[in-house]
Amino acid sequence: MLRKTLMTTAALLTFGAGTAAYAQEADIVDTAVAAGNFTTLVAAVEAAGLVETLKGEGPFTVFAPTDEAFAALPEGTVEDLLLPENIDQLTAILTYHVVPGAVMAADLTDGMTAATVQGADVTIGVGDTVTVNDATVTTPDIAATNGVIHVVDSVLMPPAE
Repeated sequence: MLRKTLMTTAALLTFGAGTAAYAQEADIVDTAVAAGNFTTLVAAVEAAGLVETLKGEGPFTVFAPTDEAFAALPEGTVEDLLLPENIDQLTAILTYHVVPGAVMAADLTDGMTAATVQGADVTIGVGDTVTVNDATVTTPDIAATNGVIHVVDSVLMPPAE
């Protein structure tokens, strides 16, 4: 069912004006599914059991890595993280991409830190580009009914404990 929904929605919408209009009527998960370039992120969110949380009231700010960002990880990393015995690690990585509240790009300042749902902070850089740790925000401020998505070009890894 989800695969059919994903394929149908992705066929109808791409990032751009169509997604922006749709996002205003969709939650974070449905907005990511509709975009079509977050299939790995959506699969990981499903595997970690976080779908209902990210469809919840929020608001949430999600720094969303694209499929290309996940593909840039060392070979086998995503497959290993999706194994049932690695769900805790996967959950930690995913929740490190989420900040409570709706933080728009205009609210960001250079050097600010934000506490993630995972518990560790991310550091924001504002200059020629906006960065979150070492990831660059490629598309900011995609509104959803329960928060905002900022597309990033790499997967954020929480600091080692």
